[in-house]
Amino acid sequence: MSVTEEPPAPDTCELRLLPWTAPNGKPCYLSTDSDHSRLSLLADDIEAAQLDSGEQVLVGARAVLADTKAGERAVRFALTRAAESLEDVLRIAVSRGARISGSQT
Repeated sequence: MSVTEEPPAPDTCELRLLPWTAPNGKPCYLSTDSDHSRLSLLADDIEAAQLDSGEQVLVGARAVLADTKAGERAVRFALTRAAESLEDVLRIAVSRGARISGSQT
């Protein structure tokens, strides 16, 4: 099992895109023989937490947008959190999509 910042090369073992980035902002990938490895399960837990957080951010953003008296700071805060959540959700979708397509070949 190993973690790398490099994307998988064609015709090599499948690497899982992890739900976090390296300190330099680059994506991290996991190479493991098991979906039940300690790091795979940690990634699953973090994905679940990110999706839950995204749902909460969506509720909050909708509340701010529905408030006609919400100021610029509130709207900017809601939009910033929504953009962060969208980034997380897109990374999860890419990771899961790659794992689905990889398991069907």
